[in-house]
Amino acid sequence: MSEPFYITTAISYPNGRPHIGHAYEAIAADVIARFQRQRGKDVRFQTGTDEHGLKMARKAEEQGRTPRELADEMSGYFQEMCDALDVKYDRFIRTVEEDHHRSCQALWRAMEANGDLYLDRYEGWYSVRDEAYYDESELVDGEGGERLSPQGTPVEWTVEESWFFRLSKYQEPLLALYRDNPDFVQPDSRRNEMIAFVSGGLRDLSVSRTSFDWGVKVPGSDTHVMYVWVDALTNYITGLGYPDDTENFRKFWPASLHLIGKDIVRFHTVYWPAFLMSAGLPLPKKVFGHGFLLNRGQKESKSLGNVTDPLALADQFGVDTLRYFFMREVNFGQDGSYSPEAIVTKTNAELANSFGNLVQRTLSMINKNMDGVLERFETAGDDKALLTIVQDACRQGLPHAFERLAFSVGIEDWLRAVYACNQYVDEQAPWTLRKTDPERMKVVLQTLYIAIRDLALAIRPVIPTKADAVLQQLGVAEGQAGYADMHDEGWYNALVASGHIVAKPTPVFPRLELPEEASD
Repeated sequence: MSEPFYITTAISYPNGRPHIGHAYEAIAADVIARFQRQRGKDVRFQTGTDEHGLKMARKAEEQGRTPRELADEMSGYFQEMCDALDVKYDRFIRTVEEDHHRSCQALWRAMEANGDLYLDRYEGWYSVRDEAYYDESELVDGEGGERLSPQGTPVEWTVEESWFFRLSKYQEPLLALYRDNPDFVQPDSRRNEMIAFVSGGLRDLSVSRTSFDWGVKVPGSDTHVMYVWVDALTNYITGLGYPDDTENFRKFWPASLHLIGKDIVRFHTVYWPAFLMSAGLPLPKKVFGHGFLLNRGQKESKSLGNVTDPLALADQFGVDTLRYFFMREVNFGQDGSYSPEAIVTKTNAELANSFGNLVQRTLSMINKNMDGVLERFETAGDDKALLTIVQDACRQGLPHAFERLAFSVGIEDWLRAVYACNQYVDEQAPWTLRKTDPERMKVVLQTLYIAIRDLALAIRPVIPTKADAVLQQLGVAEGQAGYADMHDEGWYNALVASGHIVAKPTPVFPRLELPEEASD
C-alpha cells in the first residue's frame, strides 16, 4: 500500500481577487503534491477559501450584498486561478459548506468537553483586516499617532461577551512540541519566532463574537459565532471527513504538511496545535511558513499601483514558465522578487536556450540523420560519464532537495545536468561525426535521448505540461512517468523493439519576448 501524504495550503480570504502571493503558494503546493505522487505516495492535496468573519461581512455590506453572495462570487475567482495555473487539488474546500460547519462544531464540543472553553467578557484590540486579537504591548504607533497592529493594520477597541479558550494552559506543551519536534515549524527562523512568542507567556484566547452573525454558530450559544481562525483552521480536518470515522481521516490525518505564508505562522503553530491537543487529535507533522513574493522588491499594494493579476501573468508568459520561475528564482522560505524582465531573462536562458535547445537539436538530428530509428548501442567512457551526471542530478540531487522543500537547490542540480548535456553535444559534435563516424554519432545522439528522458521526468512536477510534451515526443508512455521509472533501464530497449520512430520534433520551449510596456 502506498504511503499517504496530505498537503494543504492556507485557505484564502476572498474579500478581494487573487493576487500573486495566492498563486505562489498554490503553485508551490502543487509542485510538492506532484513530486510526492511521482515518488509513489498516495497524495491528497487540499486548498480553498475562508469565507466567514467580520471583514467579509463589512465588505458585503459596503457593496449592498449578502455575505454569501460575495463569498460565492469571490471564491469562484480563487478556484479559477487554481485551475488556470494547473494546480491539481483533490478538494477545493469552502468554509460555507455544511460539512465544515458540522466539523467546527464537533471540534468545539471536544474542546468544551476537555474543560478548555468558558464564557466571559472580552475587552481589547482587534484588527478586522488581520482577523486577529492583539495585546497592547504588540501595537505600534502609526504616522498619525493612531494605534496599529504589528502588521501595520488598523485596530479597534472591542467589548463584547465571548467564549474563551484556555490557551494559557498549553504554553508548556507547545514549548515541548517545538523542542521535541524541531521539524514541526519550519524554516528554523519561524520556529525561533514561535518559541520566543510562546515563552513570553500566553493569554487565554477569545474564540467567539456576538457583534455579527456571519460565521459558524457556537453549539448551545446561537448568539455567538466562532472566531474566524477556529473556523478556518478546522478546514484541514473537515476535508478528511471529521468528525465521522471516515477512511480518509484515518488514512491521511495527521497532515504531512501545512504550507502557509509567514504572516500566519502564529495561528497554525500556536492556536491550531493547542486546539488539537484540547480535542485529543493528532498534530500535523510539519508547518512550513514560506516568504512573500515581491514585485521588483516591493510588497504589492493597491496604493502603490503594483498589484499583479496572476492569470494575466500566466497568459503573458505561459503557465509552466511562471511555475518554473517561481520555484527556480526564490529560495523557498525567504522572500523573493519577480519582474517581467527577470521572468523573460531566466526562462529564456534556462528553459528555451538550454533544455529546450537540447531537446530540439537532439531529436531533430535523430529524425534527420538516423531516419528516426532507435537502435541498441554500447556507451563509451564519455557517454557513461554524462549519464552518471544526469542520473545523480535527477535521481538524487533534485529529489533530495525537493524533499527538503529546497526547490531552487534541486533545480540548480538539474540545470547542471542540462549544461553537462549541452557541453557533451559541443564536444562530441555529432554533426561532424555524421560524416566521419556515423556509428559514433548514433551512440552520442541516443545517449542524449536517454539523458533527456531523465531530465524531463525529474522536472515534471514543476513544468508538467511542457515535460509531458517532451516525454511524448520521446515515446515515453504516460504510465512510465514516475521517479521509480527512472531506474528502469529496459524502457529504451522496449522502444527499440517496438520499432518506435522519432518524428520531427515540435519546439516545446519557444523564446519569450518582453512585453512592450515592460521594455519601455
